[in-house]
This record gives sequence, structure tokens and C-alpha cells, in this order.
Amino acid sequence: MQEIPDTEKKIIRRNQALLLLLLAGLVLCAAAVYFVFSTYSRDLGISVVRVEGMIVTGNARGDGYVGSEYVGRMIREAADDPIIDAIVLRVNSPGGTPAGAQEIIGDIRYARDRKPVVTSMGDMATSAAYYISAYTDRIYANPDTLTGGIGTSWTFFDISGWLEDKNLSILVIKSGSMKDMGSDHRPLTPEEQLYAQAIVDWSNERLISDILSERRVNRSDINDARVIRGEQALEMGLVDEIGNLNDAIAGARQLAG
Repeated sequence: MQEIPDTEKKIIRRNQALLLLLLAGLVLCAAAVYFVFSTYSRDLGISVVRVEGMIVTGNARGDGYVGSEYVGRMIREAADDPIIDAIVLRVNSPGGTPAGAQEIIGDIRYARDRKPVVTSMGDMATSAAYYISAYTDRIYANPDTLTGGIGTSWTFFDISGWLEDKNLSILVIKSGSMKDMGSDHRPLTPEEQLYAQAIVDWSNERLISDILSERRVNRSDINDARVIRGEQALEMGLVDEIGNLNDAIAGARQLAG
């Protein structure tokens, strides 16, 4: 039998050593992956989308505002992600514009056709923030979460008295009598006040009708637009469970099966 040269023996031993190192590395990688999955599996499969600040249309985020485009993008990405089993909206907002909420609701509907969507309310989820929450499959709130506040308003400023004291005048050339309605240099006319009230009433009727189509609540309980504590909101049917974010995540996972 021909003896293997020393050079080839060294090459064989080196290859064997490299193979052993590779196998050891694979074992360590497998152990690390198992550790990660076994440790953090409770957080996998759930996407938490944060709705924090005043809700407006657009892509804003920060400085107390959150845009419908930003929130909608997060919701749709989670809805289309095959790894995500359910979505939790973490809502901490005093409300915002009806249009901003309606844009987010469109994205929530898109997501609900694909997987469960659950709301976890923080300190506050009132007005437009409750509006979007009503369209999710389940709502969790803390005992002292402030919710409700379901209604619409329109605020006008009038500094005409200050302008008069300063002997300042403003001339507006306009094409229609209501073109500068809402300008702070003059009060609303009686006709404008009636029209502004009509807009607020129309918007409020849409808001309440949409919420009642999703939640079994008595209209008389929310008509005055008052703020409601989480515990009372549970009794009124505005929320489904008392619990924190972790409870909402667990509930979302249960809905996802």
C-alpha cells in the first residue's frame, strides 16, 4: 500500500480541522436561533402600530401629530406581511380631524380582510382616536384610560376688538360673501354661524353613524360627546376588555388562532 506523503497528510488534517470548525459554528448558530425564538416567540407574529398624537392627514409624525399616511402605511405593510399574524394599534391620542381618521379607517378595513386588528388604548383615545378604534376587532383599555369624547367641533378666533383698539383695519376683496369666513379679523355673521353649525352637525352625524355601525352602544350615552373612563366605557360597550398592551397582544394572538 502506497504511503500518503506528509504534505498531503497536512492538507487532510487542515481540511478536517476546518470541517470541524464549520460544524461547530453551525451548531452554535442553531443554538443561538433556538434561544432567540424560544425567548422572544411571544412577540413574534404581532405587529404593534403606534397612533400617538393628534391625527391629521398626511405623512407627519412627531411634535404631537401623527399622519394618516404614516399610520396607514404601517398597517398595510403589516397586513401584507406573511410573517405577521395580527395587528395591535397602540392608540394614545386626543383625536384629530375626521378626514384623517377616515383615511386610517380605510387601511384598517384593508387589514381586517386579512388578519385580526386589535386596539390597545393608552392614556387617552377620544374623538377621532376612538373613531378609528371602533373599526378594530377588539378594544382594550386601562381602567382610567380616557375615551369617548365622540363629537365634532369647529373653533373660530375673533381679534376684531384688539384691531379696533390698535386703530387697525383690514380690507378684504372677495368673490363671495363667505369667502373669508373664519378669518380672525371679524366675527362670523349670523348666516355664517348657521352654516358652520350645519357642517359640524353633518360631520358629527357621519361620525356617530359610523361608530354605531361597528359598536353596540346606545346613542344616548355618547350624544353629549363627554369623555368617559375606561371602566365606564366597558359597561357601555365602547371597549371590550380592561387590560394593557400585553393583554391586547395576547388577545390578538388568540384571535389569530
